[in-house]
Amino acid sequence: MALIITEDCINCDVCEPECPNDAISEGDDIYVIDPDKCTECVGHFDKPQCQQVCPINCIPLDQKHLETKEQLWKKYHQLTGK
Repeated sequence: MALIITEDCINCDVCEPECPNDAISEGDDIYVIDPDKCTECVGHFDKPQCQQVCPINCIPLDQKHLETKEQLWKKYHQLTGK
């Protein structure tokens, strides 16, 4: 499943550069994650890097975008061409 940034975001800008899929961008009020690009870092890292660097832990799983590990791998391959 994709990740989501909650309204607790303090716009510290540490998550955006960590995303290997460029899925994180500035929204109107807080940073947002594009669920079509988010693979939870599958294919790149063992753990989602945005969650690792977030100082307030405001990046949970997005229950509206449920995906299996297999689906995340498929998305990774589609995004990277690998």
